[in-house]
Amino acid sequence: MDHHVIPASSGSAGVDIALVLLRLGLLLATAFLAGTGILRPLVGELPRRPHVTIAVLGGVSAALAAISAFATDVNVIALIVHLVLALAIPVLIRWPSAGRWASLALAALVVLETSLGRTGVEFAIDTVYVAAAALWFGVTVLSVWVPAEQWRQTNFRLGPLSLTLGGLLVVAGTVQLFSSGLGFDRRIYGTLFGVTLLVIALLPIVATVVAGFSFSGKDSTRAYRLGAAAVTVGFVAWSALAAIPKPPEPPTPGVALLADAAIGDQRFPVLVSPQRPGKNLVHFPASAGDELSAGIEGGLIGKAIVRPGAEGTWAEVDLPEGRSDLIISRGEEKTTIEVDAGDEQGLAIADTDAPECASAALGGLIADRRQVLTSCPADALSGEDSGSLVKLVEFLAGRKPSALTLVEDDSPRSVAAAKLVRETAARSGLPVQAEAGPNTALVVVSGWAGGYTAMTRAAESQRLKPTHQYGLYLAPWLLNGPIVNSVASSSVPLRFDPREQVAVSYAVAAGNAFGGESPTLGGFRNWLGDQWRSMNGDVQIFAAAQVNAMPMYPGEPHAVGMIADRNYAGQWIPDGTIVPVSSVLR
Repeated sequence: MDHHVIPASSGSAGVDIALVLLRLGLLLATAFLAGTGILRPLVGELPRRPHVTIAVLGGVSAALAAISAFATDVNVIALIVHLVLALAIPVLIRWPSAGRWASLALAALVVLETSLGRTGVEFAIDTVYVAAAALWFGVTVLSVWVPAEQWRQTNFRLGPLSLTLGGLLVVAGTVQLFSSGLGFDRRIYGTLFGVTLLVIALLPIVATVVAGFSFSGKDSTRAYRLGAAAVTVGFVAWSALAAIPKPPEPPTPGVALLADAAIGDQRFPVLVSPQRPGKNLVHFPASAGDELSAGIEGGLIGKAIVRPGAEGTWAEVDLPEGRSDLIISRGEEKTTIEVDAGDEQGLAIADTDAPECASAALGGLIADRRQVLTSCPADALSGEDSGSLVKLVEFLAGRKPSALTLVEDDSPRSVAAAKLVRETAARSGLPVQAEAGPNTALVVVSGWAGGYTAMTRAAESQRLKPTHQYGLYLAPWLLNGPIVNSVASSSVPLRFDPREQVAVSYAVAAGNAFGGESPTLGGFRNWLGDQWRSMNGDVQIFAAAQVNAMPMYPGEPHAVGMIADRNYAGQWIPDGTIVPVSSVLR
């Protein structure tokens, strides 16, 4: 009976709604019962009718609790205690003190159940809202049958108490509103979650205002009956909040957008980058399937296609200024995602480098860093990558190939990297050429598209005749599944071990966030943020290969710590292996 735990989906919308309604009815009936029992000592002798009302509330609470045991997973001990208290209170109500203690226990149980897993401020506001609403319900039920003048004269003044209870509900609702993370953006009035928060915060204000104008010395309980509807609706909204999906962050112009889409029964993530007016890339993971298209409503719809060197599929979409709806379709089925390109022109991204740029931005989004895209990895050669390339060329010079076959493109990073490779090779007396040869080593410093093309050509050349017998070497940023897996084996100079915990953690996070997609170096760096410096260690040559070292049959026992299945989560190379093949390069 935890209203912060959403019942597991049954696969049927009708059944799921029924489960939510069951929970709401259970919590509401129990709150009315507990509040009535707590305040029972204030009214002296009870007429017969309130006894019947309390018995009905107890029976409804117990029945709904029993039904919930068959419909959802519940704590058995809590269920038994709930059943015992709900059935005992109608009997103990004849002895006011005993009934009060049982009702306090039931109220405490409801607070604990509704606050399970919440701590600090969240637990406090749960306690305040549930307790204040229950007391309001208790006065309301008792005052229907017992006139105000027949209540016992105590320091417990009902009139001022209504203002106190209403004020507590207002404070708790307001704290819930401000702690929701929605702020005052359009999600407050444009989503069911936001409207529910407004109901929770505003209806207690109505009840408090009514209480302030309605109670008098003659009938201090009148305010409770008049405000009961507002408090009831607010309590139901509070209880239902966890069953309502929290809306995602609104799109921010210039920040790549990671959103969820649903077509038919399939849900999958979508990445829109850079989310500025003009050409944008819409990226789908391979797990989303084929035949997807994307476009702006009223504009051209483009089919998502495979891009060289990149996983999944990609569609080009021209975004207008400001907000618009991105349509994603497969056949006749379609869905929409809100995008906001703003009115400023964004970063000029070369078409061939756009997938890598989007992947790097995705790493920051996975780490919940929503930063405006101001640069792409291909815009400049980083200091750590330049150092890695220098050590790579020096390593190759020691192996004495006849020459280095260098593959580059016209991106700023590649131009700088190619210049650095040539200068380092010249100092080592190693020729650099564009043509392949039997005794050469291939060094690729282009972007993803060029790297994929170079490796597939090298694989074909090696199949036909001896080529690049000193190996195939990739710049660090080309450590990407489609590129590495385009050949049987290749090598990369890296400053981190992809098998270490942090690297594996990012690989798992990337796969979970984006439909099983493999990690990339740019995404890893943005995911780590400033912590990347701590991973920026010494350079080693790592070899990636499409092999399964020591393959084993299903179910065959293996040594402790040995991975027998190459499809485990957290791999940097899909269906492959990456291991160090050199010592640290000094």
